[in-house]
Amino acid sequence: MEAANKLRPKSKKRKIVAYVESYDDIFFWRDVLSEFEDESTEFEVMLPSKTNLNRGKKTAMMNKLGENLGNWMIACVDADLDYLLQGHTPNSMKMLENPYVIHTYVYAIENLQCYAPSLHNVCVMSTLNDRNIFNFEGYLKMYSEVIYELFVWLIWMHRKGRFSEFPLSNFNNIVTIDQLNIYKPAEALEKVRKNTNRKVAWLQHNVTDAKGKLSPLKAELATLGLRPDNTYLFIQGHHLMENVVDSALEPVCTILRREREKEIKRLSGSNTKQMDNELACYSHSQCQPNMMIRRNTQFKDCDIYQMLRANVKRVVERKEDIEEKGEDTKEKSEA
Repeated sequence: MEAANKLRPKSKKRKIVAYVESYDDIFFWRDVLSEFEDESTEFEVMLPSKTNLNRGKKTAMMNKLGENLGNWMIACVDADLDYLLQGHTPNSMKMLENPYVIHTYVYAIENLQCYAPSLHNVCVMSTLNDRNIFNFEGYLKMYSEVIYELFVWLIWMHRKGRFSEFPLSNFNNIVTIDQLNIYKPAEALEKVRKNTNRKVAWLQHNVTDAKGKLSPLKAELATLGLRPDNTYLFIQGHHLMENVVDSALEPVCTILRREREKEIKRLSGSNTKQMDNELACYSHSQCQPNMMIRRNTQFKDCDIYQMLRANVKRVVERKEDIEEKGEDTKEKSEA
């Protein structure tokens, strides 16, 4: 890519290839990177291989072209837990030390798509009904506070390499929302609280070498962006979307959809043909919430997203600095 870019006229845009993990990531990263395109720079977002169907984080960072990540080729990946592990595992170290790997900081793109202040807009996009009947921000704030202590334990155990003693799958099972009543969300959250408290008590009793270590870890994690009120952004993204957010999103959208249909029936009066036409029109205009949330881009005021944005900016500015140095070197050699 560097050689190809050198052959282009100076007036033509320079292309930076961005490898991503999967099909869903293409739209997300295209939206993120578009902000940094100008008259001199453009991005092409693609899967990490054109010769096979291999996908995923390791492929994006380690395929044959990816081994040469640099000014013209970058990898855009989910952070997973690697960001919070801060180099305590080989994968974490590899991701954090490579300046051409841009990661989400939160666990995955799904966490940003589930950004609490944006979820009402997802309901509106899905149902075309703007009535606000559920406090998504309060729900995810309470959920985060309930699971925070256990999540800190998870990070401590994984930093110590003790994955089998407290696997991520075990954590996910404990913090799953079961049978949420959107009119009484506290009941489902209380079940999660009891489960997390039980596991925390077990860890405190059985993992005695962690005594006195969690408070300093909490302080460090706070500098990385993790707080008791935003823990949901750092847990596994698919689990968050499917087992926490969808538990509220689906029933809320169902209620809003039925409200709109009732309104159409009421306003049509005895005109059955008009009612049928309007209901058909409404049906064709709405979309399923699980599709809309994957196209959600209303997360850009999230403070963690600003960290991601700053990382992209550093990569773009690094390319520009190297280009300027290259031009200076060329001019000196010609002189």
